[in-house]
Amino acid sequence: MTAGWDDVNVGGQLKVGTGIVPAIKEGDTKINGSAFIEGPAVIGSPTRFSTAFGTLNIAPLTNSDPDVVPPFVPGATCYGTPSNPFSLAVAGSSAFLGKVETNDNLIVGGNLYVQGQVISNCYGHVLAAKKNFDIPHPTKPGYRLRHTCPEGPSNDVYFRGRVTNKKEIFLPAYWKKLVDWTTITVNLTPVGAHQNVIVKRIDEEKVYLQAHGGMPIDCFYHIFATRADGERLIPEYEGESPADYPGNNDEYSVSGYHYDRREV
Repeated sequence: MTAGWDDVNVGGQLKVGTGIVPAIKEGDTKINGSAFIEGPAVIGSPTRFSTAFGTLNIAPLTNSDPDVVPPFVPGATCYGTPSNPFSLAVAGSSAFLGKVETNDNLIVGGNLYVQGQVISNCYGHVLAAKKNFDIPHPTKPGYRLRHTCPEGPSNDVYFRGRVTNKKEIFLPAYWKKLVDWTTITVNLTPVGAHQNVIVKRIDEEKVYLQAHGGMPIDCFYHIFATRADGERLIPEYEGESPADYPGNNDEYSVSGYHYDRREV
């Protein structure tokens, strides 16, 4: 016993409930300092849960002792406030081996790595295993709309539009630093009539067009280029997993590969 009559110091092992617990061992092989609670257990506000929703029910912090009430917690805006303290704070890594649900925002301070599909129900967009997005259909009640992102052997970007009565297409100014202009390709679709439009030449700022007989140009365009930042993608390589990629894996987030195991 410690100084206060209501303070309890349990040495060795604490068990609340019945049954053998292999994870903390038993008897002479017990792990000192370990504990087992059969549950259900409630931590935090005593009245937050009207019934046991799970083995462990964690309620908002209600302890009024000055050493535990935020903003004692470092970085109050990130870790909780006096009016909204965190129910659970974990200093180390956590693992959830079952389904995780939340009825509030999910705030991620670093990267979010997903090995399965992420579905948006709020007209958002997500990138996941096959880089899909799935949203309520914008024009058909009771339907949904799913699209998938294009995939290819190079790290390309694109822009598209329409050029009318002009012989030049101005490339986005930021493309000078973003893409290798020598990789630019252009697709043209004449509007209204055949104009025999060709790409005369390309430089870092413009795509120059030419039509047969100098006739007015009216066409849609779709322009692709490969990104210049970082190394070129190696689409095929020998190996058993993404860890065998011969290039710089730090430039990619690959579905199914545990990048969350890297040290930050």
